[in-house]
Amino acid sequence: MPLLESAVDLLDLHRGLDDEAVAIRDTTRRFVDRELRPHLADWYEAGALPVREIARTLGGLGLLGMHLEGYGCAGATATAYGLACLELEAGDSGLRSLVSVQGSLAMYAIHRYGGEEQKQRWLPAMATGEAIGCFGLTEPDFGSNPAGMRTHARRDGGDWVLAGTKMWITNGSVADVAVVWARTDDGIRGFLVPVGTPGFTAPEITRKLSLRASVTSELILDDVRLPADAMLPDAAGLSAPLSCLNEARFGIVFGAVGAARDCLDTAIAYAREREIFDRKLAAFQATQLKLADMGVELGKAMLLALHLATLKTQGLLQPHQISAGKLNNVREAIRIARESRTVLGANGISLEYPVLRHANNLESVLTYEGTSEVHQLVIGQALTGTAAFR
Repeated sequence: MPLLESAVDLLDLHRGLDDEAVAIRDTTRRFVDRELRPHLADWYEAGALPVREIARTLGGLGLLGMHLEGYGCAGATATAYGLACLELEAGDSGLRSLVSVQGSLAMYAIHRYGGEEQKQRWLPAMATGEAIGCFGLTEPDFGSNPAGMRTHARRDGGDWVLAGTKMWITNGSVADVAVVWARTDDGIRGFLVPVGTPGFTAPEITRKLSLRASVTSELILDDVRLPADAMLPDAAGLSAPLSCLNEARFGIVFGAVGAARDCLDTAIAYAREREIFDRKLAAFQATQLKLADMGVELGKAMLLALHLATLKTQGLLQPHQISAGKLNNVREAIRIARESRTVLGANGISLEYPVLRHANNLESVLTYEGTSEVHQLVIGQALTGTAAFR
């Protein structure tokens, strides 16, 4: 029986992909493998990522805001975007987070809710990676309940004055513009805050045990004064930032498959080479049972991701379906990462192999942009017609 090129090919799901999706997948995979993978362990250990350098290269490949139309964006299909996220996270979750926050949160917010001048000012530069964006919704005391946010914006003559704090913000301290959500007398609104605006600071969060190859920051708004045209004109209410989160969650559905694939491919390669009791580790039934179960779950996760991409392309994808995808795929990816670690034994804890790095990263992916419990409740509401969030 011929060996599979990768564990993700167990069910031959790649056969239904169109040429554009395959080309974007392969281009992204080559870039990650050749240019980024050799440095990932060092970046993770150092707790640093050269965001601007990587962003400019990603922009040159057309991967930033790639699913958006116009303003220098590629207008790629949902499947192609998902596969790019998969390949990026097969490298490291921090890479996919960079692209998700840039394209599906910051750029998407401007693209969908911004005025024409705002779009022209920011989107072309963000698409090339010359400008970096971040997305300020989560607060120190309000993560799963963003409706309780304390950041507020008040009118002062023709200006807006913003005050508050945002937390766990990817790209925050390297961003050129922050999309900040704040409470106003007319409800929750979005604002574009350029870096350098007096009163705005973004100290980096350090000493992380997860997503170390990613820049994570706090945003502090100390009476930040903005002109009236800093507000996103078409974003009114909490539904606006939540729609941005759904865009990013879709990428996570695919990204988690990439992390799981990298772990399982590593475990298979290791088992085929490692000898124990005078036999290859892969020849033991206990090892094959582990690999088989992981391969089946990986295939199911990929099938789910592709199905959701089809629904998104058809304009039929619903929020509770995205929740089902994120809940299942991240949960199974963590299980695959942990089980792969057992195949590698003590070597599994070393940065010479990616499995524990992926496992640690996925602990963050499990809780950001909606914890597992929140997504369970979204699904529960869809099944019962009753909200149980309180």
